[in-house]
Amino acid sequence: MVYKNIHWNDVREGEELPPYTRRIDATTVITCAIASRDFLGLHHSRELAQEAGLKDIFVNTPTFYGFAGKYLTDWTGPEGELKEISLRLMLPCFPGDTMMIKGKVARKYIEGDAYLVDLDFTLEVEAGTNCRGRATVALPASRAA
Repeated sequence: MVYKNIHWNDVREGEELPPYTRRIDATTVITCAIASRDFLGLHHSRELAQEAGLKDIFVNTPTFYGFAGKYLTDWTGPEGELKEISLRLMLPCFPGDTMMIKGKVARKYIEGDAYLVDLDFTLEVEAGTNCRGRATVALPASRAA
């Protein structure tokens, strides 16, 4: 993704954000779980995951929030501020999956002094939609003269 500063005046409702693709491997799953202090064996041990009926270890919830937050703030650039984010998990993401993150501007509005944009986003793997979410970002109003 190319980093730039997005300004509220330049955003249009319905606008699609550029997609981002990331290959997930076991190292990513394990290190992200450890970084978020998630020591559940299903995120670290293939044996435990398979005993639980899963095909492999899988990405934990905080990691999806991290991937989504990075995707959205890469789009806004350094002047954007992530105000709120939520997501709903649907399918697991396993090592070997390629995850694609896509987003769309759902709403653009002013609240008090804040120039806000609601963004809908999805994280998808080959098997289907991994999770759906919504975030609110604050953007600078316009480019400085």
